[in-house]
Amino acid sequence: MRKVNNTIIIAIDHGYGNIKTANHCFQTGVLTYDSEQLFTKDMLVYGGKYYIIGEGHKEFLPEKQLDEDYFLLTLVAIAKELKTAGMTEADVILAVGLPLTWMTGQKESFKQYLLRDGDILFTYRKVEYNIRICDVRVYPQGFAAIAPFASELTGVNMIADIGNGTMNVLYIVNGNPLSGKMYTEKFGTYQCTLAIREEFMRKTRRELNDAIIDGILINGTADIAKDDLKLIKATATAYVADIFRRLREHGYDENTMKLYLTGGGACLVRHFCKINKDRVVFVDDICAAAKGYEYMADLQLQAADKD
Repeated sequence: MRKVNNTIIIAIDHGYGNIKTANHCFQTGVLTYDSEQLFTKDMLVYGGKYYIIGEGHKEFLPEKQLDEDYFLLTLVAIAKELKTAGMTEADVILAVGLPLTWMTGQKESFKQYLLRDGDILFTYRKVEYNIRICDVRVYPQGFAAIAPFASELTGVNMIADIGNGTMNVLYIVNGNPLSGKMYTEKFGTYQCTLAIREEFMRKTRRELNDAIIDGILINGTADIAKDDLKLIKATATAYVADIFRRLREHGYDENTMKLYLTGGGACLVRHFCKINKDRVVFVDDICAAAKGYEYMADLQLQAADKD
């Protein structure tokens, strides 16, 4: 979170699996109730409704503004950042992102979706907040995670941001992003989760909890039966092979390019693929994209002040 004049920049990476800010990460999930629930640790109260945050799985939406969930999750993200700063009131500039090739068509509508007139009053974890969203800056996913050092990159580089719902691919040549070499595919880590779940059911006739799958994808292993683990890892390995097939379709050549991997899918590549460590760079910070949005917004606003 950075301060600019009397406002603060709060960057939010609105993922399909997790919401990330510069300092926090929490699961994308919203359950709505008309009355207060028994378990209220992650409860948001807004507009006369009660929302439990982080439960359930957010359905993939090609346009995030099609329901109110991402606005509600934005309020929670703001609250978490304000709590870190010891604040409950603020004028806020949001720095957010959209998939690379969806920017042109959705940038303005997503901006207006997040903007609200006047004071916004809500309660999160029994703390009352009063905010005003003064502006929304929208930036490209994929590029954001490497934005702070993008200008230092030499030669031909491919950036692959593999999130829960989408994979964004971008070329950077001698520090310059190529607008004609940007790609967005609906091929995120949740597709891997679905494939594992279905293959496990087909081979064993048993259901597999997503929490076990998530743990294996993140850590590469789990304390479960060896045959079950072997089956899950084989499916994950096949999924990662498909990632590289898609990257090669977009022109990836490991001999002449460096590959920068960011997003949750980078863990899968690390655990389930043999790579040339000299040619593949992992951006391990799960909050890297949010920090990139914050970085770019800060640069823009400082430049505007000088003008």
